Amino acid sequence: MQDKEKIIKRLKSIEGHIRGIQRMIEEDKYCIEIIKQTLAVESAIDKVNVLILKGHLESCVTTAIRSKKQVDRARVITELLDVFETSGKI
Repeated sequence: MQDKEKIIKRLKSIEGHIRGIQRMIEEDKYCIEIIKQTLAVESAIDKVNVLILKGHLESCVTTAIRSKKQVDRARVITELLDVFETSGKI
């Protein structure tokens, strides 16, 4: 995976952010401030997903699309559609 280092760095940052949110809840911080932080984590996770998807498109999907086997091409298209349909992103 080309962006492995970037992804790991972002995930470690998200992990720290989650711990911060947990502390906020333990300390009874203002609810809206907690929600702002959870939304920031969601955004950070979306960025991780973009990096992973980019790598997948550039490697696995490209290889499958170039394959002479129709089943390989259909498989990657179905996988991508399934992921986005179940995530509610499309």
